[in-house]
Parts: sequence; structure tokens; C-alpha cells
Amino acid sequence: MSVPSTMFGVLLTGHGGPEMLAWSDSIPVPHPGKGEVLVKILAAGVNPTDINTRVGWYARNKDAEGGGWGGALRFPRIQGGDLCGRVVALGEGVEGLEIGARVICPVNQAEPTPDNPMGFVAIGSEYDGAFAEYCCIPARHLYDVTASPLSDTEIGAMPCAYGTAHNLLSRSGVASGDRVLITGASGGVGFAAVQLALLRGAQVTAQCSAAKSAHVRATGAAVIDREADLDAASFDVVIDIVGGSRWMQRLDALRPGGRYATSGAIAGPMVEADLRTIYLHDLTIFGCSHQSGDTFAGLAAIINSGAIRPLVSKTYPLREIAAAQEDLQSGKYPGKLVLIPQEKT
Repeated sequence: MSVPSTMFGVLLTGHGGPEMLAWSDSIPVPHPGKGEVLVKILAAGVNPTDINTRVGWYARNKDAEGGGWGGALRFPRIQGGDLCGRVVALGEGVEGLEIGARVICPVNQAEPTPDNPMGFVAIGSEYDGAFAEYCCIPARHLYDVTASPLSDTEIGAMPCAYGTAHNLLSRSGVASGDRVLITGASGGVGFAAVQLALLRGAQVTAQCSAAKSAHVRATGAAVIDREADLDAASFDVVIDIVGGSRWMQRLDALRPGGRYATSGAIAGPMVEADLRTIYLHDLTIFGCSHQSGDTFAGLAAIINSGAIRPLVSKTYPLREIAAAQEDLQSGKYPGKLVLIPQEKT
């Protein structure tokens, strides 16, 4: 395939608001190095993690220079972790992928070290991602989804939300017959968790705003309002991406021996808990950011089977990334929002 020397894309020029997102028509196209693949972006999902990285939210010590997943970012940075792409060039030593294959990758890509066996790098944070015409990705982190009946846009909505959800369910061992509570169920990760938990045969109770619950109800899951009180000892597993002031109530809602898994805190990261509830009820708590290759391979198999489809509420040209992120933060759309790269005019 013919590859140009320059490409269009969105450059993050520093931490801050949407004014830090700069459009460019003259970004050099990256060349795949050893073990890398050049991918043409077909669709790129919009996710809270991109906004969090832009504003420096991951700087837990309030040091704005450490606002990426792995610490300080190198600016300018091309963000974007969600992608569906087409392989257009192979670096030295790449095997098992063909030119023209349709591919995806996890956002958090396992790169363990002797000091950190759970180590990973995040595409769009530690290296340039999908908010451009092309990006280079290590071949070991790519998965072929050419066989999937889903559209490019649908697949581009799935790696972050569905990868996160699949990891939450896998880490907490959700199985057929488990009674599972899923918070934030109308959003990207929450809705993905509902679909994937039902696919596993779990009995799902989805918690979300009534105004945005129609697509959740359509899955067959039981739905309760996001402000509803929870009965004590009523669930085997809680999948929580909300956090906030009701965190302790979710722990109380677990049966003895229950499992709680989290990968987000959209209602606030600072919570209070009674440790007696955790140890007297033998609860297990899972923090879920690291994703194993086997876990994401399982998601790729589900995508190839077409067993579930994401809800994509709206698409935007890549140039309209600021509007897409504003709409995401407003919460007015259920499911996923997706950016579509457009050719130069």
C-alpha cells in the first residue's frame, strides 16, 4: 500500500483544556521499527482516559508534569487509545500479520519488568496513538479482527471500554449464575460490562440514570436507578466504575466472600470504608488497569464472533475532537462516541 510522507492529526501540546489540542496537516508519518506495524486509522473511540491524560488527572502527587499513565508526557503527543485500523506496513521481523488486515490493540499494553510484573504502557500516553491518520504499534499488541461482522466504527468503539470491562469480569471471576451489580451501566465501560456479563450467564443488575437506561433494559438486565439504595448481602460481584460517596454501600451489598472490581472513579476517587466489612466478610478487592494478553485475546475472539455489538451514539470528524470530548464529559449520550479520520481536501 502507498503511504504518504506526512499525515493529518491532533497534537496535544501540553496539559490543560481543549485549547491544548492542535490540528496539523503536516505531521511526519512514522516508520515502523523492528517488531512494529504501521496502521492506518479507520475509527477511534473517545474515552475519559484521553481527557484525564490531557488535563493531567493521573498525577496523583498533583505534579502536572506526571499527568500520563507512566508519568511525564513528551509533548507534542498524539493521543487516542481506541482504534480500529488497517495494516499498511510491517517492520523488520514482524510475522503473523498481513498487509490489509484489520486490527485492534488494548489501550494498556503489558510490558512487565523485574520491578513491576504488572507494568504496562498506554497507547496515546506513553507513545503516539490513534488521533491521527496513521500510528505505529508493536506487533505483539495487535489482534486481527478482519473476520468480525462488526463495522470499523463499532470495532473502533470497543478496545478501551470492552477491554476494560472484559478485564474487570475476568479478574473478578464472573461466571454463570453469579449475581452481579454493574454501576455506570449506561456509559461505555458499564454497558460493555453488562453485555459481557450476560454473555457469561451472570444475573445482572445494572445501575444507571433512568433517562439513559433504555438500551441497558434492552439487554434483558435488571435496571435500578443510580441513586437507588442497595440491599445488603445481595450480590456476588460488584463491577464499579463510579466510586464516590456511595462506595461503602456497594461493599455492604456484597455477600460474604464477594468480589469487588474497579477501574474508574467518575463520581470521585476519594472514598471511605469500614475495614471490618472487608475482613469480616472476606471480601476481595480488585484494581484493574493491567490487562494480560490472554485477556484481550479473549475479547478479540468475542469481537470476531460478532456475539455483541457496542452502542455508538454519535460519530465526529477527527477535526471535531474538542466537541466530541465535550459531549462525552456532558454525559448526554449513552454508549460510545467515535472519531472518524477524514482524507485531506
